[in-house]
Amino acid sequence: MLHSALLNVMVKAARRAGRSLKRDLGEIEHLQVSLKGPANFVSAADKRAEELLYDELTKARPGYGFIGEEGGTREGTDKANVWIVDPLDGTTNFLHGMPHFAISIALQREGALIAGLIYNPANDDLFFAERGKGAFLNDQRLRVAGRKLLNESVIACGLPHIGRGDFGIAAEELRTIQPKVAGLRRFGAASLDLAWVAAGRLDGYWERNLSPWDMAAGIVLVREAGGFASDITGGDKILETGDIIVGNEHIQRELVRVLKPIGNK
Repeated sequence: MLHSALLNVMVKAARRAGRSLKRDLGEIEHLQVSLKGPANFVSAADKRAEELLYDELTKARPGYGFIGEEGGTREGTDKANVWIVDPLDGTTNFLHGMPHFAISIALQREGALIAGLIYNPANDDLFFAERGKGAFLNDQRLRVAGRKLLNESVIACGLPHIGRGDFGIAAEELRTIQPKVAGLRRFGAASLDLAWVAAGRLDGYWERNLSPWDMAAGIVLVREAGGFASDITGGDKILETGDIIVGNEHIQRELVRVLKPIGNK
């Protein structure tokens, strides 16, 4: 399908970095057998992908700022526009050779998220959205799922791991949510969880302690697919708090109602 000039820039950058990651994924299986393991290799792959993205995006839009997971904030001369980029979301999956990871690119203009792209180079799923123009997977228009009841819904979540997250709050959230839903899933790549909510594959998703590059593109996708996104309290400070809840109008509201009291006692 035809893309806007902005999306053409984002797609070109994502596909270039994606080719690099896909090649690197092919090496992981061989590296798993070494005593040293593939961790250093994956770190290099992550940084290489970010530099490819930075080169492509800044070549096409010189002056735009750039916030990346690996390189941090790089100020631009154009203060109104900032790329928010995760070159490899789902690093642990990638580290273990699991083909569930993504490149995430968002554009923030004057504080508002206006475009988002999430690309899994392992299966060529390309999710993208621009504010006011809808959300798409490749050539297919996306809409969030229509279920209204939690007990009919499959919900994704994040789980804390060593060095990150509050295990006590997470355990209480799981105890509270599990009896109320048809199923819980934890896939290990926040950007794809958000994209899958936009695509109707998941009914809802929540997670705490994320970074802006984990969420920015996915927020645009969910909203353009007719969904709702908020922080845990139901407010709009998602990027500031690092907490997110998404779903259609009914599921998102119910998740806020159930989860808001947890951690705020």
